Amino acid sequence: MNIPDPFSLSYHNARLLQESLKSNDLLAGKLVHARIIKSGLHFSVILLNNLMNFYSRTGCFSDAQLLFDEMPVKTIFTWNTLLSAYSRQAKMSEATEIFRKIPNRDSVSWSTIIMGYNQLGRFESALKVFDKMIKERVIPTQYTITSVLASCAAIKALDIGREVHSFVVKFGLSGYVSVVNSLLNMYAKSGDPMMARVIFDRMEYRNTSSWNVMISLHMQHGRVDLARGQFERMSERDIVTWNSMIAGYNQHGHDFDALCTFSNMLRDSLLLPDKFTFINALSACANLEMLKLGKQIHAHIASTNFDTYGPVGNALISMYAKSGGVQIAQKIVEQSGISRLDVIAFTSLLDGYVKLGDLKPARQIFDSLKDRDVVAWTAMIVGYLQNGLNTDAVELFRLMVRDGPKPNNFTLAAMLSVSSSLTSLNHGKEIHASAIRTGQASLVSVNNALITMYARVGSINCARKVFNQIHWFRDVVSWTSMIMALAQHGLGEEALEHFEKLLAAGIKPDHITYVGVLSACTHVGLVEQGRRYYNMMKDFHKIEPTLSHYALMVDLLGRAGLTQEAYDFIEKMPIEPDAVTWGSLLSSCKVYKNVELGKVAAERLLLIDPDNSGAYSALANLYSVCGKWDDAAKIRKLMKDGGVKKEQGISWVQIKNKFHVFGAEDGLHPQKDEIYKMMTKIWEDIKKMGFVPDTESVLHDLEEEVKEQMLRHHSEKLAIAFALISTPENTTLRIMKNLRVCNDCHSAIKFISKLSGREIIVRDATRFHHFKDGFCSCRDYW
Repeated sequence: MNIPDPFSLSYHNARLLQESLKSNDLLAGKLVHARIIKSGLHFSVILLNNLMNFYSRTGCFSDAQLLFDEMPVKTIFTWNTLLSAYSRQAKMSEATEIFRKIPNRDSVSWSTIIMGYNQLGRFESALKVFDKMIKERVIPTQYTITSVLASCAAIKALDIGREVHSFVVKFGLSGYVSVVNSLLNMYAKSGDPMMARVIFDRMEYRNTSSWNVMISLHMQHGRVDLARGQFERMSERDIVTWNSMIAGYNQHGHDFDALCTFSNMLRDSLLLPDKFTFINALSACANLEMLKLGKQIHAHIASTNFDTYGPVGNALISMYAKSGGVQIAQKIVEQSGISRLDVIAFTSLLDGYVKLGDLKPARQIFDSLKDRDVVAWTAMIVGYLQNGLNTDAVELFRLMVRDGPKPNNFTLAAMLSVSSSLTSLNHGKEIHASAIRTGQASLVSVNNALITMYARVGSINCARKVFNQIHWFRDVVSWTSMIMALAQHGLGEEALEHFEKLLAAGIKPDHITYVGVLSACTHVGLVEQGRRYYNMMKDFHKIEPTLSHYALMVDLLGRAGLTQEAYDFIEKMPIEPDAVTWGSLLSSCKVYKNVELGKVAAERLLLIDPDNSGAYSALANLYSVCGKWDDAAKIRKLMKDGGVKKEQGISWVQIKNKFHVFGAEDGLHPQKDEIYKMMTKIWEDIKKMGFVPDTESVLHDLEEEVKEQMLRHHSEKLAIAFALISTPENTTLRIMKNLRVCNDCHSAIKFISKLSGREIIVRDATRFHHFKDGFCSCRDYW
């Protein structure tokens, strides 16, 4: 009878253990363990090491540890096997303890602990261990280097990566493709694309991973054509290759190319799309609003039973919401559960609901989100803002400050826009205080928004203070915001001084800057300066004029009484004039009583916008100013017969965070008796001071007494009367009006400012008027 020798038995059992490990058959492995004991081979270090490896890889750590503890002889392989078991399971405290106890640590020991830290995302710890390894003069292997370079790439530690590169050269590891690929990846991700390119060009052998790194690098830097060239040169492509191209196209706005590449992958490749493929393909459909194609991809996902929970489900929701299928997106949310909804999908849904003008479902989803980050809060606030629900935006922002994440600069910019829309200085100051508390007030973008906000709510001094605080960090937006603010407040000369300082600072103005400059010239009648800056914009800065610039030049000339020149300017425009341009000319014709040209302007304006009530009103008013009452009546009849409604003039004022709105002859306010009594007293007092009512401002053929009564009850006068009885003495009054302030009101408010000793700031449809001590900042030019 032939009895196998111990070596053959050991080899046979070791092979059985390896087969059991491949099939992950725990019972078979334990039977082999029993045979080893029965055969008297339980003192074989090789077999016991194999057993330890089997138990550790099948998850039986307690058995592996017990076996390790009972082993009479332990080799470095024994120690490394147990170390690897704990390291693979991310039990780094236990692994570190074992590592410390290893008597003679070799390169495998060091590599195992480094790989453990790397896999756990503790990249700094991995690099510290590598540093100790080098100091103890242990030579790293290719596995050590690839793991260390992966850590460098993850945290963009370029300087350390370069030192590791020197070890690659020193220890002759450049021949390993995996090492060179790791170097390539490290340089690509750590900010040295030139070195990555050098390494790639010098590689004798390139595998798919090498090409993938370069494609990813080119896409990362927006070099789409270079990435496409690399892709076309590849003989073999894996799923990473295809995903890199599809994602790169998608991220750089080449969405059609992304979808073509996705189609080519399905047609030409045997590879199956993964979640990244679907996510980027659906994103491209969303950007292009290709609902039909998005549905086809959804059908393909469903036919392959692909998991639509998590990222792919969110991508589907975003695609449907952005492509006009909000109801389908809502159904997916209901099926998958709101808790799985990410911020991108939520903001896409929100955008979809905003387009529909229905924010209730969006708010319900927002309230149900478990992890609402600053992006979600900001998206909901912006949604309210875009839908004109400013009060809801303010309430949500206050809730965010109290219970939510810290607002970022986008949140604050949105809220400052709300404050501007509400023309609420109190709200604006509240946002400013929040910006200071959260440390956002130092950001240039926030300061730029603050300048605009303060200007729009009538506080030009606060706008100046903010502008002065960003002295060292002003960009073109900062200067433009301040120039626009000063122009809006009639401080044209100061606005132009700022523009000259901008030029002296070497900052190039943009087309918006020139809108501010021309507006500044317009509001103070600086015709020659306006012509000069208009030519500078075209000839020196090579900025092609837009409709805004053309309209401002027409307004500049028209306000100065040069109505014929303004008309000639329009006729020479290289682009078709819009309603604003003709409207500017019509307004000037009314002021300067140019009936013939006014008729032309009104006719051209009504061709563009037949329902423009302003055109009818301006022409009727022009006839009335010139005493052509019959013609004025005909125009008003045309309006009535055509169903064109005249825009109602209203004024409003904020008292104690509440807005009070007034119309002409307004009798709806609960304090109307007090308001009318106050207005009557003011009227009598300012007439004693020398005020003469401008009854010509009443463009109807009525008795003088009736005209005077109508003038007394204009909306801005009623708002001022209410503000005077509702605020302490010496308080600045801030009145807002939706139309241009009339001549009579402008004259009356100058007298009221002197009578009351108050500064009265009035914002009408075109600018701000600062009334103080009987004078207006516009110097009667508006």
